[in-house]
Amino acid sequence: MTWPAVLVLAAGTYLLRVGGIVLRGRVRVPERVERYLDLGATALLVALVATAALTDGTGFAGWARPAGVLVGALAAWRKVPFVLVVVLAAGTTAGLRLLGVP
Repeated sequence: MTWPAVLVLAAGTYLLRVGGIVLRGRVRVPERVERYLDLGATALLVALVATAALTDGTGFAGWARPAGVLVGALAAWRKVPFVLVVVLAAGTTAGLRLLGVP
């Protein structure tokens, strides 16, 4: 990627963020559109987590990583402290890989 492209993307990101702050009180988005924006953000987050948990490079990551993510998600859902969530997820993945689960 070239420097001009990086600078244009950085400027665009900055302007979008500043635009949100400046226009927040001036522009009113209909309630229906707000709902779709919330759903879109949730879907994007779920897609990001699924991609990171299930793939490695160009293929399937194996069963150990998704199992670790699942254990971490369950721990977070149960409101376990964040450090323990990370330790449980990493420990589950490492333990399964130690046992030979890909």
